[in-house]
Amino acid sequence: MTQDKTERHVMFASTILLMLFTGLALFVVSIVQASPGPDSAASVATFRTKCAMCHGPDGSGSEVGKSMNVPDLRSPAVQKVPDAELAQIISDGKGGMPPFKNSLSTDQVHSLVAHIRSLRGKK
Repeated sequence: MTQDKTERHVMFASTILLMLFTGLALFVVSIVQASPGPDSAASVATFRTKCAMCHGPDGSGSEVGKSMNVPDLRSPAVQKVPDAELAQIISDGKGGMPPFKNSLSTDQVHSLVAHIRSLRGKK
């Protein structure tokens, strides 16, 4: 009888621990999926301060940018440009676009490239 009672207690404790572990794991997974990532907010902020004046907040071009014929960053033409070339354009400038190599780190340039990629299909 005592062994039967002990087995029930062990089973009960194991079940509770399994439920707690499962709940904790699901909680962590939901937080990870809900968080956009640490670089996302930083790249959006960098885009707003360095790029949006000409390219607009959504990449379609501001009034100033449209008057200077800046490309729509959401367009297939821009989206097909390789990452390395976009990074070089951001760093060195192109046409009327100033270079940002002295004001942005390499990581910031690459996060801007990722941000430009995220604009795809938001037309």
